[in-house]
Amino acid sequence: MTTFDLRRFRLWSGEQHREAVEIELEPLVYGGQRYLPVPQTIEAELTITRATSGTVFALRFENRFFGPCYRCLNEAELLQQITVSEYQDSDPGADEELHTPYLEGSRLDLSAWARDAIALALPETILCRFDCAGLCPECGRDLNHEPHTHEHVEVDSRWSALEKLRDEL
Repeated sequence: MTTFDLRRFRLWSGEQHREAVEIELEPLVYGGQRYLPVPQTIEAELTITRATSGTVFALRFENRFFGPCYRCLNEAELLQQITVSEYQDSDPGADEELHTPYLEGSRLDLSAWARDAIALALPETILCRFDCAGLCPECGRDLNHEPHTHEHVEVDSRWSALEKLRDEL
């Protein structure tokens, strides 16, 4: 877990501090599948800006995850550019939405913040390539490497009444 200690410096209203930080990422479980960060420790740029009523935190980084493709289960690579920001109001009695959940005391939890930012930026489906054909629903072969069709199998005679109805509609 990577944290950043804010007690090291003091900023006045309007001042900004920018620093390169290393953030340790953990594997991500998404849709029941495990995706591994490569490398596990990434370089990020942390910007802290003091406003009159609080502090604005900004984080920018690039990450790469490897895991299974949603369609064919082959290795998929996901490369993302992430830019996120959080606000911390200096008034402790302010609305909960004006306080970042990643700040405890004077320590900013960069690992949790990066993990949540990555999870929110993930696409609906992670694919090995844009036009992935997936697996054959009948035999399970990879349609990217072995495109094929199956012969029409004779339907059980007990379903013939439904076949007629389907043809009429």
